[in-house]
Amino acid sequence: MLRFRAGDRGAFEALVERNTAKVHALVFRFLGDPGQVEDLTQEVFLRIYRTVGRYQPTAKFSTWLYRITANLCFNVLRSRKKGLIRQIKGEGNDGEDFSQEIPDTRHVAPHDQMDAAELRHHVSYAIDQLPENQKVAIILNKYEQKSYEEIADILDCSTMAVKSLLSRARGNLKVSLRRYVDKG
Repeated sequence: MLRFRAGDRGAFEALVERNTAKVHALVFRFLGDPGQVEDLTQEVFLRIYRTVGRYQPTAKFSTWLYRITANLCFNVLRSRKKGLIRQIKGEGNDGEDFSQEIPDTRHVAPHDQMDAAELRHHVSYAIDQLPENQKVAIILNKYEQKSYEEIADILDCSTMAVKSLLSRARGNLKVSLRRYVDKG
């Protein structure tokens, strides 16, 4: 990033190449919408390009990258809460595009032997229902293997706040997923 800030355009291309997969994965985990992954990933790198002059190496570049990505995803999540985005879009097995409303899993009876894909769907849905900061903290901790300190830097809060967010998120997930993990 420092080479790019100094005017090396090739360094920006290297940053994009090295970090695109990370940003793709993070956007998908936040939003669960494959249709938005590419657009938001491009927006992340466009913001980096535009703000290169303001970059200060006070933290690791990846922390800054994750903060930009998280902020963009927050904006999309806020739009969803306002009712602007309400559908899941994707490509079916036949190659045709489809869109579907998110199902209310509270009315779905669980099978005794739920397969892994169905369980992942319910976990993903439960995570998606968490308050924004709890959702971000869980995704960064469990899927991105970020430490409490790294999450605190990304969310611009204290380590204790991260621990509290994760504790509340785990409690909420336990309640939401109880019917799928309780054996009796």
